[in-house]
This record gives sequence, structure tokens and C-alpha cells, in this order.
Amino acid sequence: MDDINPGSSGRLVPGYEARILDEAGEAVPQGESGRLWIRGDSTARCYWNNPQKTAQTMVDGWLDTGDTYIQDRQGYFNYCGRNDDMLKVGGIWCSPFEIEAKLIEHPKVLEAAVVGKADDAGLIKPEAHIVLHHPAENNDVLTTELLALCKAGLAPYKYPRWFQFVAELPKTATGKIQRYKLRS
Repeated sequence: MDDINPGSSGRLVPGYEARILDEAGEAVPQGESGRLWIRGDSTARCYWNNPQKTAQTMVDGWLDTGDTYIQDRQGYFNYCGRNDDMLKVGGIWCSPFEIEAKLIEHPKVLEAAVVGKADDAGLIKPEAHIVLHHPAENNDVLTTELLALCKAGLAPYKYPRWFQFVAELPKTATGKIQRYKLRS
């Protein structure tokens, strides 16, 4: 109970195995992001009436979680996002959660969601969808402040190139943001 690292999903518990794989199915070095696969007695055996999804997700006793993770030097697993939400910007994977966390540091921002959008050259860059505490505060000064905040606190390739101010973000009944509805 004392083995806690705030912000992480924790470490493996007895009876379970995990591996983090790259796009080619090879293990990534510790500290690099990849797709999390787990194996243990309580993982699902199949998808009900969906043999194709079962075959894609459950391979040789391993379950592809569909999540991107990094395992740090202490063995803690850190969630980066759903594999289909990750952005490949400038050839480097980045998590929309990191960008969103930076954006909501601004006191005027209530919520943020980041998705990938192609620029004029067809390259994917981050696009931010912002909900403000007070929508009337949407102006060019705020956009400049948000851009400066991101540039000061994130790697250069991670700052949003576009800002869309919206009244609300599309969500599921359980409150999860539906990023696919934001992708243009």
C-alpha cells in the first residue's frame, strides 16, 4: 500500500506481466513510449461474438490494452493516452494529455482537448479545442498567452498551432472526451 507514485498507474503486481512494444512489435527501452500489453489470470478471454477483435487484441495469452505507456527507471507505468489519440508530430510521438495539462494551467481555461491536424504541407501538428470559464474572454491576447505558456513549458514540436474556442467538448455519457469528433 505504500508503493505509490502520484501520476503513475503503479508497478506490476505479482501474477502479472507487462511489456511495452513499438509499432513493429519489438520491446522498447525503458523510458520510451509504446503500446502496453499485459498478461495475467484475470484478463479477458475474448470479445463476446467478435472473433476478429479477439484475434487482434488477444495474442498468445497477451492482451493489447490499446494504451500507450512509458515505464520509468523505478518500474512505474505512466499512461500517455489511447494509441489512437497519440500524435506523431515531427516524427516523434506525443501525448495530447501533456499539452492539455499545460493549457489548463491557464486560469481562464476550464477544459482542453488536443487532436492532430494536418498543416498545409500535410504534416500533423497539435490543434487545441478550449472551453473557457467565461466564453466572452476569448480574444487574440488570450491566444497569445496560451501559445506562450505552451512554448515555455513544452518541447518545441508540442505547442498547438491552432486554437479553437468552443462552448463544450463532445463527451460520452461517462464524461470521456470524444476526440474523434474534434478531428477535422
